[in-house]
Amino acid sequence: MRFRLIPKEEKFFADFIVLADRIVSGATLLERMLASDPPAWDTALQIKQIESECDALTHNIIQRLNQTFVTPIDREDIHALAKSLDDVMDAIDAAAAVTRRYRMTQLRYGARELASLTWQSAMQVKVAVEALERKTDVHQLAVEVNRLENAADDIHDESLRRLFEEEKDAITVIKWKEVLDLLEEATDRCEDCANVLESVVVKHG
Repeated sequence: MRFRLIPKEEKFFADFIVLADRIVSGATLLERMLASDPPAWDTALQIKQIESECDALTHNIIQRLNQTFVTPIDREDIHALAKSLDDVMDAIDAAAAVTRRYRMTQLRYGARELASLTWQSAMQVKVAVEALERKTDVHQLAVEVNRLENAADDIHDESLRRLFEEEKDAITVIKWKEVLDLLEEATDRCEDCANVLESVVVKHG
């Protein structure tokens, strides 16, 4: 057995799980926000609060990383994972904020579907984060996040096709395109995070 004079700081794994759990909470609120017509606009304020909490968690991770001598995985991987998780929450917050800002009333095709896929993707990311320390099942979970992101791409493409075909008011088109783009971007950020997780496992497996 190797003797390690300075123990590894393993709390990073727990921090990632807390961060992933808050992301799922944000995705849950986004799905709930878009479940009604008109959307529950003020839910965006709750999402913003979670986004601020995630910023603080990410800051604490990076701050402790700078003060830790021995880490359980490479320092650059800890930084990349913290940032990619925070990026997911930023995307969820951006989609909710724009929907509230524009006071969208009747939801168009694609909004609820993309919010649902964001929630599903966030759940898979959370399970993958929980599996990171034991380095099991992360690849399969990353594959599922990739599948969900591809499904989101298809829905996004179809939602834009319908938007441009059916909506005659140019301002409404601009607003809805931004909303749909941001909803789809949240699934992209989940895929980015899954890729980081998979890369970490490959490197340290």
